[in-house]
Amino acid sequence: MLPTMNLHIFNPEHDIALASGLANFTAPHAGRQLRHDLGFLPALWAREGDCVMVDDTEQAQKAWQRVACQLRTKLGKDGLTQPDITFEPMRTPVSSLKAQSIEPWGWNSALRAMLLRRGFNERLMPTALQLETIRQLSHRRTAAALLPELRMAGTVGEAFECQEAEQVEPLLEEYGQLVMKAPWSSSGRGLRFLSVERTPLAVHANWLRNVVASQGSVMVEPYYDKVKDFGMEFYADEQGRVRYAGLSLFHTANGAYTGNLLVSENVKNKTISHYISNELLNSIQEKICQSLSLTFKGRYHGPFGVDMMVVANDGGFALHPCVEINLRRTMGHVAIALSPEDDDLRGVMRIEYAENNYKLKINKL
Repeated sequence: MLPTMNLHIFNPEHDIALASGLANFTAPHAGRQLRHDLGFLPALWAREGDCVMVDDTEQAQKAWQRVACQLRTKLGKDGLTQPDITFEPMRTPVSSLKAQSIEPWGWNSALRAMLLRRGFNERLMPTALQLETIRQLSHRRTAAALLPELRMAGTVGEAFECQEAEQVEPLLEEYGQLVMKAPWSSSGRGLRFLSVERTPLAVHANWLRNVVASQGSVMVEPYYDKVKDFGMEFYADEQGRVRYAGLSLFHTANGAYTGNLLVSENVKNKTISHYISNELLNSIQEKICQSLSLTFKGRYHGPFGVDMMVVANDGGFALHPCVEINLRRTMGHVAIALSPEDDDLRGVMRIEYAENNYKLKINKL
């Protein structure tokens, strides 16, 4: 008899599938290619005896070995070539996979439907009702509701949910510059910027009406002068406890993720402390654990991340403590799994697209 194991699936199209709310969902080409090219990623945090489902086992094995080699040679990290972690193609008969649990990048109705079609036991996955709860928690209003609880000296941040286009104009007049966000969106998509002087509401009127019609509302926030992106990563357990995992210092281009720093927690804290005190960061971290423990208990368990940013404010800096909540595993979790403990070892993890494929690359700083 085969031993039980945890089955991992990298489904980077999760956010788009979540936004659709559809069980019969077809990922766009870029999402399918990301899944194909980077399907090996869960091997970087999987436990011995686990299995990673991929589109192409040979390609996944080569990509995994390449990244493991980069980590050894550039950051001195060993132990990433465990022979007991296996790659299985999506077409593998379910009867041969003695999965004890299924751990995807993120849970959504489309993934559940696909696994059920494949013959997986539905006891290994959330129910349709639980998935709808996860979807509702992933709505940007969850972040908006958390913001007031995180506001303290040294922070900024407001967010409003508008069910009608007419509710946006008064906010634009009050703040001068706004960011409109679709309630469910990903990687910098679903954002529109407004300015009283340069970009009036009329420019994005059709987009706004379409978002309200399809998703029920639009989230509106004052525009802040961003200095630095970063985030905090967490895990919520089945008892409702939220555990802090670490900081994520990442880079974006046009709102889309491009890479993470691979440095020790000590170095990350020192980097942010140039802008924001460690005391404030610790207070925000503790408050998130307390507040979201209550919000998620009995409703969500698994990894999640809270994106934040340092903003210019009155000649200094302030912390926006909750730009969004990603109710799934994040690249920040990946970076934490790969980061060195030695303060003198510093690297960067990037996702690059070249020669018609995506690659995860590790470079030493």
